Amino acid sequence: MTTHKSDIKPNQTKSIQLSIINYPGALQSATFGLQELFELANTLAEEQKTSVRFSPKIIDLKDEMPSGNQTPDVLILPPSINNTYYQTPDQALLDYLNQAHYKGAVLCSACAGAFILGAAGRLDNRRVTTHWKLADHLKASFPQITLQAESILINEGDLITAGGLMSWIDLGLELVARYMSPQVMRALGKYLIVDTGKREQRYYESFMPKMDHGQESILKIQHHIHQQYGTAIKIEDLASLCFMTKRTFLRKFTEATTLKPLQYLQRVRIQNACNLLESTQRTTEQIAFDVGYEDVNSFRKVFAKIMGLTPSEFKNRFAN
Repeated sequence: MTTHKSDIKPNQTKSIQLSIINYPGALQSATFGLQELFELANTLAEEQKTSVRFSPKIIDLKDEMPSGNQTPDVLILPPSINNTYYQTPDQALLDYLNQAHYKGAVLCSACAGAFILGAAGRLDNRRVTTHWKLADHLKASFPQITLQAESILINEGDLITAGGLMSWIDLGLELVARYMSPQVMRALGKYLIVDTGKREQRYYESFMPKMDHGQESILKIQHHIHQQYGTAIKIEDLASLCFMTKRTFLRKFTEATTLKPLQYLQRVRIQNACNLLESTQRTTEQIAFDVGYEDVNSFRKVFAKIMGLTPSEFKNRFAN
């Protein structure tokens, strides 16, 4: 299936077959954008005398269901803005993905496309990413995966998953670097005016606390944290507010929110710090104090751990 550059003879052009699955609800700008990205890569590859060309094809499931006789080098599942099909894909599509993977096709997804790969059983015991808003749902749907939602893209060789709604661009660039060359990929990035440097999805993530758990006593504590995050908060005091022992409170809070109370407090504080870094001219020291940290160094460490950037790096990237 996939041909390595060492297999290409001088002056011989190798064609890489890519199938982009246009399933119901797939983001059309991504579906057709991927096709155009690969066509642009072909133009740059020709200029740089690279002996690889892409042959992208869009397979529209409204018109045809791919058969086992069609086995491309790469299969791509684009993002989706529709929350129905990617959760209950056709069995025929799942069978095709499994057959193609068995024959050597590289399976790729962006954003919600990962759910289709999961339904096909291709994500079990693999490192995977998806849109950060879908991360908990993906993990709940496919508990055997190793979810790394902070990553924009994870390349496992035969399986490549990308995170956000626009991560199809990162996925396309990754495939250009893999099959053509990193030089062509960087040239394409410059042509498109997109960042080809290392990024992480958590740079862009907003904290979306889980509040639909139905535990009123825990919800009360969550609201308290969101109102009082700038003050000193002790676990013992939170437990007292809901008339629980510390041990019982820790267990119930973690079960309801999926985070320990201290982790939850840190996420609330750092999210508010992000908002201040983006929208005000306050110093890092002032913001650290405003969100509840007495030690600015501790604030910097927690911020970098959660966001993947230092406060100053975050401000430089995102401030108005």
